[in-house]
Amino acid sequence: MAKAGAGGAVLEIINARLPLADERHYYTLRAENGVWTAIGRQSGRLEPGGYLSLDMPEGAYAKRLDAEGKLVLPGLVDAHMHLDKAFSLPWAANRSGTLAEAIASYSRQAPLFAKGEIKARMTRMALQAVSYGTTSIRTHIDVHAEAGARVALRSVEAALEVKEKLAPWVRVQIFPMAPYRAQPGFGMELIGEMLAMGVDGIGGAPHLADEPEAHIDRIFELADRYGCPVDLHVDESDDPGMRTCVYIAERTAAYGMGGRVVAGHLCSLSAMNPEDAAYAIGRLAEAGVAAVTLPAANLYLQGRADRRAVRRGVTRVKELAAAGVPVAAASDNVHDPFHPFGRGDLLQIALITAYAAHMGAPSDLRQLLRMITEIPAGIIGISGYGIKAGCEADFVVIDARSPEELFAMQPERRWVYRAGSCLAAAAPPAAWADPALADEWAAARNVGFAGVLAER
Repeated sequence: MAKAGAGGAVLEIINARLPLADERHYYTLRAENGVWTAIGRQSGRLEPGGYLSLDMPEGAYAKRLDAEGKLVLPGLVDAHMHLDKAFSLPWAANRSGTLAEAIASYSRQAPLFAKGEIKARMTRMALQAVSYGTTSIRTHIDVHAEAGARVALRSVEAALEVKEKLAPWVRVQIFPMAPYRAQPGFGMELIGEMLAMGVDGIGGAPHLADEPEAHIDRIFELADRYGCPVDLHVDESDDPGMRTCVYIAERTAAYGMGGRVVAGHLCSLSAMNPEDAAYAIGRLAEAGVAAVTLPAANLYLQGRADRRAVRRGVTRVKELAAAGVPVAAASDNVHDPFHPFGRGDLLQIALITAYAAHMGAPSDLRQLLRMITEIPAGIIGISGYGIKAGCEADFVVIDARSPEELFAMQPERRWVYRAGSCLAAAAPPAAWADPALADEWAAARNVGFAGVLAER
């Protein structure tokens, strides 16, 4: 399998608009060997003599292209997904729509999933996200230690194999979630084994543990021993008294891990009074803890017990950002008991964030684009990211001429590149440009889950 961008290819694109830098002007972009070598501002729109239109089917494979004023973003970064759970809803139902039933339903079903099925679902979800422009994913993986080591390790083994298989097309980071129901020693021993296997860091949901602070202590002790980052589900609750985020900030500062700890969800911040929320946000900012909002799943799950003024559950995005906390927006769950909808499209997630966080001003729209590109790239530690000389040429061309048009129209037509090679083109019908990638996609979808059920 050839690595994307290999072979010494040169790619040049004219008349591109860069909404994260200077959308008022057109730019010429040049990449060699999958790396940007020059980003030049044009004095005006160039005539396309010798350049192919992106709309032409052969344009997907051409090396001299005319963007025709379309927006070009660096490859989108999904900082919080659950690839292992994606498309599991047919087997793990959630009739009440509550977080509690979602956890219980998936926990019952997880030991029955064969590794082949998990890999097929993960592959399908990852490649579906790629088709919408995502080139980097951080996935959280459930660790069902109460079902025994064999079951607990199965999803991580599947994730590591998928990560390697899909490496030419998408970066995948793997964060197993520290078990909070198993015996602490056994649970942390499993996470240590997974770190030795090659996962990228430690996840978890300590607010669900019987003793959240003790669980947080064990996570940070292990992270310090292995020198790895921490990415936690934090205070995914409507209870304003749920404040493990403050203790996480304290542990982050105590271990000197600023910039290497992420807090996802942070739903309880939205339920607190403004003074308490400001205090908690201040502690996160001081400690250097980043945040990820998961608006789709939280809008769906939270506020289920409310009978008047139903709470949205989405964290205080604007207040976190104003305090200096890096805030990304991410997909979370797709077609599983935690969230029956979604498709792994970060432009859709950015739009949902805009609705939920009341972000509609021109400056907000540009911030939202950063929340699915530059900010999550920094949060999950991608080096050499962006449309600038010396960075890897991962990018997506979107059929819109401004952020306003992008958010209003949510264009389906997108051209996705990884390391300077076209992965997916918007030529009708939309197709994978890399035949090997198309084969992987077909294999993942054609499993249909009927075949893998026989493996159980």
